[in-house]
Amino acid sequence: MSKTYAGARLRRLREERRLSQADLARMLAISPSYLNQMEHDSRPLTVPVLLRLTEAFGVDPGFFSERDTSRLVADLREALAGEVAAARVSASDLAELASRMPAVAQVLLDLGRRGQQLAEGLAGAADGRDAAAGPGAATGAGPGAPRSPHEEIREFFYRRQNYLHDTDLAAEELARAVGIRRGDVVRALAARLAERHGVRLAADSERLHHYDDSARVLHLSARLRPGQQAFRMATQLALLEYADELDRLACEDFPAGSTAHALARIGIANYFAAALILPYRAFHTAAEEFRYDIERLTDHFGIGYETVCHRLSTLQRPRLRGVPFSFVRVDRAGNMSKRQSATGFHFSRAGGTCPLWNVYEAFAAPGRIHVQVAAMPDGQRYLWTARALTRHRGGWGEPGKTFAIGLGCEIRHASRLVYSDGLDLGNTAAATPIGMGCRICERLDCPQRAVPPLGRPLAVDENTSTFVPYQVADRAR
Repeated sequence: MSKTYAGARLRRLREERRLSQADLARMLAISPSYLNQMEHDSRPLTVPVLLRLTEAFGVDPGFFSERDTSRLVADLREALAGEVAAARVSASDLAELASRMPAVAQVLLDLGRRGQQLAEGLAGAADGRDAAAGPGAATGAGPGAPRSPHEEIREFFYRRQNYLHDTDLAAEELARAVGIRRGDVVRALAARLAERHGVRLAADSERLHHYDDSARVLHLSARLRPGQQAFRMATQLALLEYADELDRLACEDFPAGSTAHALARIGIANYFAAALILPYRAFHTAAEEFRYDIERLTDHFGIGYETVCHRLSTLQRPRLRGVPFSFVRVDRAGNMSKRQSATGFHFSRAGGTCPLWNVYEAFAAPGRIHVQVAAMPDGQRYLWTARALTRHRGGWGEPGKTFAIGLGCEIRHASRLVYSDGLDLGNTAAATPIGMGCRICERLDCPQRAVPPLGRPLAVDENTSTFVPYQVADRAR
């Protein structure tokens, strides 16, 4: 059994509770010197001490377990790419910082991003760009450009690993009260809206939905399928019955009255809606039984492919966890409109994603699920499924929209998925090498690279050309 060293987390928890080492040692029935050694990682946490800590502080044992810091390390490498390239700090230093002192690492990450934004702003002013347009206005949003409110909402869920515990529990409790049953969701939600809130339904909206508060009418598009109708109805229930909690959660990150706060309320309401029509325990049981077969789950619950994939990425309830997934939605141009993760998978904020990723292959054969074992530069491997979906408003000639939906998990969980059948999961050479985006990717010999690597000097030689489009100076032959 591996030893657990969690000195920084233990010390921070003690300080948050305003306890001295002597006080905590007394609670744990150990000597202050022994506690001091554990806080400085000279001694590991023993099982008896771990059990006493969970009882004393009311935290899950996983709080002290070894944490996956790959996402935080990748963020640090991206924000501090110049310092890493200049050898002022090493990748191992960042990994050590993220593991030992994640709070300090997060502060450093925030400072690094602010520095990037400041540099972009100064560069824009020097180039004579309109300051009101903001950094990156003339050349496109760069890595240091201020994030849009929608990007802030993606970060809101990303920081919480796409799981809102209290919201999930509240939705499941409401599902029991409403009597949500497979095949009878729309009727049950309609009854709740009518009986509790006096809201009636009307299938007459030109928009997907519109709620008229004064008339107490929820207008739905007649083109919505039953599963889509259920989702809109469940979202409206969240806004009616869970309004105070939506405000509380949104205010954790955003000031009331801001655009980001309003979007956060909608995002949390959408989360609540998915948890209401797909209650955690029932959905988790079916997912495990079907080995995470997405198409079987869509048929079983009568819910769309994207909604099922998104719900699969939220199954992180303590003591009843599902496979930790990363979820993405991208278009043909590589724009990522949704990205959520319960894993350490890192999504680049500095430009596009990797063209070798199978989410882009999915556009070549819409409707078919594509499977890929992909390896990141740090050696971490993932099993990814991807499928392209097209939505139309219904009429001939009307423009539609096409997205690829990606769902991935670390290779150590892959055997739990039906999509791993027939794959040699132990063969590292069979994995497709991908990266986090060309600007920050460490694969310097990749022939698919679209832009030079960030912070690396190039070897420019008019007498030589290579298959790799951007030769780095210290690797040139």
